[in-house]
Amino acid sequence: MYKGYVVDKALLDKDPHFKAGCVLCHAGNDGELGKEKAHLGMLKKPSDNLRSCGVCHKKVAANYVKSLHYTTIGQRTGVMSRFSAAELKTFDEKVFEKSCRSCHASCGDCHVKGAPVGGISIGLVAKHKFVKKDEGKTCAFCHGGRVYPEYTGDYGGAPDVHYQKGMLCMDCHKKEEFHGDGTAYKSKNEIPQRPACKSCHPNGKEAKMETQVAHRQHEGKVSCYGCHSGSAYRNCNDCHGGHAAASPGMILGRSPRDKKVLTTLRLIPTVRDTFAPAGIKMEHFDAVPNYWDTPAHNIKKRTDRTRKCDACHVDRKNFLTKETMIKNGAKANEDLIFVPKAIKN
Repeated sequence: MYKGYVVDKALLDKDPHFKAGCVLCHAGNDGELGKEKAHLGMLKKPSDNLRSCGVCHKKVAANYVKSLHYTTIGQRTGVMSRFSAAELKTFDEKVFEKSCRSCHASCGDCHVKGAPVGGISIGLVAKHKFVKKDEGKTCAFCHGGRVYPEYTGDYGGAPDVHYQKGMLCMDCHKKEEFHGDGTAYKSKNEIPQRPACKSCHPNGKEAKMETQVAHRQHEGKVSCYGCHSGSAYRNCNDCHGGHAAASPGMILGRSPRDKKVLTTLRLIPTVRDTFAPAGIKMEHFDAVPNYWDTPAHNIKKRTDRTRKCDACHVDRKNFLTKETMIKNGAKANEDLIFVPKAIKN
């Protein structure tokens, strides 16, 4: 080992990844003593080629190559409906492969060294130790723009009740969800293993009868987040308009995926000139909304909406309206406006 390389000597004997030496993953020439010659042909990030990990983890690597964390295809799926066929081709060539794909995570980005976000990395997670999980460093670094600080309360709202109970990301998001099951899903909404509130909180198991009644009345009409999102969450405003601004807020409206359901919405950072530098006008910009259903990670058992019916049916606080919509947004935004009915006495 050379000075400056943060590798705990104890790992060389304990961690099976080191038993065959550095060259098993990093290549190079272990027969040379000089640094320059020893590093000839060295691979800086071996797991960028999943076959490196697949030597020992064959099934995991075979599944992961089709996973959303690796392909980032979900980003393409989310925006492609705005493009004409010609624009989609331009997007794939000039934007997706050169920009969106830079966010993909290889095995090492979660288990050894944090992925670079905006050119910045947290570096080695634990002195080159291969870690099974460390949500506070790996998940939080890539998803620290909104999800993780919402969950912990660092964004300014109350911490998620699950975080207060000591739960972290992988208590709900299991490894099968990350590694994939060998199917190339187009978005996270297609993944069967994704978390669902009712997996742990099935209807009919509530301690109070009034809670059971409330859940039955709103079944299929309101998402769990619609009532239990505990505070404002981060929304993206003018991100691609040159300001990169974000602001707190809560937005309630119809789900773009199921117009019968009221849920929490998040303003996504796609404006009309987002891809103008690539020559893409987005001919079908108005076809899909700027607001999408979001699983807000700031859940509370009791909120204003669970305490009293008036919060929604009289005050109608936080509901999307024409007046509160972003200016020059997609026409499809208007389809998400939901006006709660007044309660009959």
